[in-house]
Amino acid sequence: MPTSALAMTDGGLETSLLFHDGIDLPCFAAFPLLEDEAGRAALRRWFAPFLQTARERGVGMVLDTPTWRANPDWGRELGYDRDRLAAVNRDAVHFARELADGLPGVVVNGVLGPRGDGYVVGEVMSADAAAEYHGWQVGVLARAGADRITALTLTYPAEAIGVVRAAVRHGIEVVPSFTVETDGRLPDGTSVAEAIAQVDEATDGAAACFFLNCAHPTHIAAGLDGEPELARLAGVRVNASTMSHAELDEAQELDEGDPETLGHETAALADLLPALATVGGCCGTDHRHVSRIVAACSS
Repeated sequence: MPTSALAMTDGGLETSLLFHDGIDLPCFAAFPLLEDEAGRAALRRWFAPFLQTARERGVGMVLDTPTWRANPDWGRELGYDRDRLAAVNRDAVHFARELADGLPGVVVNGVLGPRGDGYVVGEVMSADAAAEYHGWQVGVLARAGADRITALTLTYPAEAIGVVRAAVRHGIEVVPSFTVETDGRLPDGTSVAEAIAQVDEATDGAAACFFLNCAHPTHIAAGLDGEPELARLAGVRVNASTMSHAELDEAQELDEGDPETLGHETAALADLLPALATVGGCCGTDHRHVSRIVAACSS
């Protein structure tokens, strides 16, 4: 079993596959790679060093399914009908189980993404509409044997409320993860503490905890003001770059930042987040960044 209470995730899967490996990812979607052996081999190469770091450091591993874009709207954009999309979501869980074989302390994490873009709010759903929409993918991942659902890069509270309600309905643990802008607020302007409070109030505190992802540690820190709701924040998955979402969206080259500095900046968040227990990377990060984050947070 892991010797540390700390757990880790992988890093920025899509940005690394695109910029480092030169793999075309229409709609920034990684899940189609599961459908051929070359794609599966690329995913194995990606996850291998993270799993090795978990072994060497004695930390738990939250092992994601590559399904951030595998919801009905993005699936339709990529030519997937519901049956084929359900099959690839199921296969993603089974693939993660295969990767985790023999490594203790692994949580197979069924990943959801926002219905729309991960950087801007776009069309806002009600909480009920979000529960109905995301409930389909939550159900597929839950029935396939995922241990947990994490909804990454959420931009407004109502969508998170819907995801939590859908997970409760399917009897699976759930973690909503918001993204923040350079001012530390969600893209819709809500503060992190208020977003957590809204979700907990609407769901009777049903979420296991909350994460923040797809932001640099300095951007995350800007929104942490000591409110009691922040005790519910148990994980961060950070960007390598200090650029804003708008700047990243226009970037033609990958800004990898400095892995060593990113490790220390992420570890500094522990002073602001007493419940911080899971760390990892998002855009622009790979195993170099995450290994340094884990090392800094373990020291």
